[in-house]
Amino acid sequence: MKLNLFSTILIAAAALALPIGASAGTNLNLDTGAAVGSGGDIGYTGSGIAPQGNAALFPTGAGGAVAFAEYSQAILSELGAAYTKTAITGSSLVVNEVIAVQTNGGNYAKLLITAVSSASISLQYQTYGGANASGTVTLTAGSSGGSGAPTITQILNNYGLVPAGFTNSGIAQGSLFIIKGSGLADPSAPAVLQSSGSPGLQTTLYGASVKVTVGSTITVPVFYYALASQLALVMPSNTPVGSAQVTVTYNNQTSSPYAIQVVASAMGFDAYYGGGVGSAVATNNATGLTVGTSTTGYNYTTAVPPGTTIVLWGSGLGADPTRDTTYSTSNINQIQGLAHIYIGGIDAPILYQGPSGYPGVNQVNVTVPAAVTPGCNVALVGVSSSGVPTNFLSLPVGTGVCVDPTTGATGTQLQNGATLTNSNTGFVGLAQSTSSNGTVAIAEGVFESQTVSASSTGGGSVSVGGCVVGQTGAVSGGSTPTPTGLDAGTITVTGPNGTATLAVATKGDYFVSPLPSGFLNGGGTYTFNGSGGADVGKFSVALTFPNPPLVWSNTAADGTITRGSGATFNWSNGASGSYVIISGSSSATNGAFGSFTCIAPVAAGTFTVPAYVLSALPAGTGTASLSDVSSYTTFTATGINSGIGYGSVTQGINVIYN
Repeated sequence: MKLNLFSTILIAAAALALPIGASAGTNLNLDTGAAVGSGGDIGYTGSGIAPQGNAALFPTGAGGAVAFAEYSQAILSELGAAYTKTAITGSSLVVNEVIAVQTNGGNYAKLLITAVSSASISLQYQTYGGANASGTVTLTAGSSGGSGAPTITQILNNYGLVPAGFTNSGIAQGSLFIIKGSGLADPSAPAVLQSSGSPGLQTTLYGASVKVTVGSTITVPVFYYALASQLALVMPSNTPVGSAQVTVTYNNQTSSPYAIQVVASAMGFDAYYGGGVGSAVATNNATGLTVGTSTTGYNYTTAVPPGTTIVLWGSGLGADPTRDTTYSTSNINQIQGLAHIYIGGIDAPILYQGPSGYPGVNQVNVTVPAAVTPGCNVALVGVSSSGVPTNFLSLPVGTGVCVDPTTGATGTQLQNGATLTNSNTGFVGLAQSTSSNGTVAIAEGVFESQTVSASSTGGGSVSVGGCVVGQTGAVSGGSTPTPTGLDAGTITVTGPNGTATLAVATKGDYFVSPLPSGFLNGGGTYTFNGSGGADVGKFSVALTFPNPPLVWSNTAADGTITRGSGATFNWSNGASGSYVIISGSSSATNGAFGSFTCIAPVAAGTFTVPAYVLSALPAGTGTASLSDVSSYTTFTATGINSGIGYGSVTQGINVIYN
């Protein structure tokens, strides 16, 4: 076994959020549609949407304009006990999120987030009752005042970036972690990594210092870098395990204490594009990395062949006092922080886990099982002996350029997409959804341009046989790019049972909801035709709508899920050769929101979501669904970089996650 030394620590300073624009107030009265300075039904604080008075909220999910249009007064009223007085905070506030509201006037309303940053939020809203108010508004964040002392907003594992509120969000002894906030260090400090060569990393940098207090014990971390908005440090290995208070001191002023949980082990793996999601940084065990060069390794166009031993990088395996401050290759011993590495759902042999030589940086050498089904986003996750998972990443597995069996996407397409500054995309689809509110059949089209964040590439995607988890917490990681709709002209869909014309909800968003009765009966081939518009050229694409419809056969058993026991989903029917997407989500009163997505062949008839996947969700109320998805069909048109279409049949239920 070759011990490779990590050459470049991939730590990126967070970009500062910029204001979106002015507004008339910080709060919104949904019964009248008025933006106000205080009161109303909701208020924006910069870190979340908070209900005011007796108003209550429920985040329905990032469904965009189509979901916003579908939430009728009847559906909003049926949510009942799902409404809470808990603020919707942090990175669960995303563009296209739809939020249901019970107003102070006893009415129901819905919100669609169209832009969000730490300075302001833009919303589309509609109220049922009162003045039946509707329109758009931008709210500015309420002022927090402050004395100029440092402010801590988040503390995270540098690589996993799992937000607070989850079982896998602790900061491990000996790990590399970051503190986000404002006024943390000299604003003119350069974004330069400090050397861990002798005499080692220092306890003060650019005027900043940090203390960690657990009970009566105080430890002092050392710095990799210090910026006004973010610090990167190593948690001392002798920090006691338990509830801790962290403070930052700069310019003779000390921040308010910030609570974290110090744990023995909480591994976070490095992501190829950063952000804690998507493809993992994986290198060849035989060649490693060359000191002083950029990170090289496996990627979408150089996939990992099954049976290959690779090296994964990250931090959080556990205490390593030999390397708390200084680079060292002496006393290299394994740190058994992980009991399993699952690749494509298969337990992979771990050959080595422990120090890389650099303070806080760990490596794990693991062999990709020969039985793994190749794909571009093969699930990858580590699990401790107590069942606590790492962040959820993926690997491109195959020979040369990867090919994903579920979508047909190639590694070349995915790699090229990650290098775009702006991406213009098109989507058309047919969907039939059954829930407690009945069955709805829709046709939709979404054409938009959006700034590409390479850090999100591959995030949320998973190849057949595996699962991926998304976790958002109570604090936002910054502004969210706002997509710009693209005019694609008039869009129609023609199938065995007639033709329907899609209406324009907003520029770039097209839908028919509901479709005419019987329009999707019998499934088959449906053709979308676009006349072409100001931004997108003429196109035609045929897709298949699944038939016979999928039947979820154990919905009663899945209505209550014990996260530590896993959950089995059984189904029958479904289109031959298609795939079933198993998904679910839950939210907690502390603002934590988690979701999972797994994919299995329809022919399997069953899939068990592992306990390590469900344990990454918070306990609380939520949903689960099964979707039979046809093969993806690609199409081209002038004005877009890529276009896809597919049909899906979905059955959803409400779930209690214990």
